[in-house]
Amino acid sequence: MARLAGKVAIVTGGAQGLGRADCEALAREGARVVITDVKVAEGQAVADALNSTRAGSALFLQQDVRDEERWREVIAQTVAHFGGLHVLVNNAGIVIPGTPEATTLEEFRLQNAIMCEGVFLGCKHAIPAMRGSGGGSIVNMSSVASHLGYPVFFAYSAAKGAVRSMTKAIAVWCQMQKYGIRCNSLHPGAIDTPMVAEANKLLGIPDEYYTKSGPGLGRPEDVASVVVFLASDESRFINGAELVLDNALTIQ
Repeated sequence: MARLAGKVAIVTGGAQGLGRADCEALAREGARVVITDVKVAEGQAVADALNSTRAGSALFLQQDVRDEERWREVIAQTVAHFGGLHVLVNNAGIVIPGTPEATTLEEFRLQNAIMCEGVFLGCKHAIPAMRGSGGGSIVNMSSVASHLGYPVFFAYSAAKGAVRSMTKAIAVWCQMQKYGIRCNSLHPGAIDTPMVAEANKLLGIPDEYYTKSGPGLGRPEDVASVVVFLASDESRFINGAELVLDNALTIQ
């Protein structure tokens, strides 16, 4: 229960869904966790719950991942509060269903600003802090949408494809520079989260669709357990990898 003892982690989009599960799993394994989100009440509630079981283990900071200056502030506050930074989980995201023809430019830009530019900014500004802390692990949340043709999730897929590619370039760069920083991407299938539920509602997809026509819905903790592994030193030789968590969906 102390696989991450001494490590400090930032999780973006940590107020609910996958992000909340990540924060809870990281804290259970001994990490001190900075939860960031645009949802203040929900994010603070996650921090309060974690601190109720292990005082001083969590801090909530409001953050819009599109804001570069806020990234500088969040990382500086993390280092000042907890003394370093060892893990970054770039999890913040949104999905606005839309085909290539129906997606508006504003919808395309918004989704890519959060999930592509937000990941870029997080990695860019976390790397120096991780170097100063002796190295670390970056976990970028992508999706099976970066592997499959999902026309109805066109802009989302584009953003997640960029995350997939950036992850590899960051991993190689940090290795070349001998920073001691690894970078990997996770590619979940459909997971039972509020974001997936809202997308299904907009598309008129019933809850039973996933069990009748495919591998079913995953649980947030299915992803969070892999985040813990990648954050830990147990995965020290895993770098630049893309881990698909979809119960065989992409190979059917």
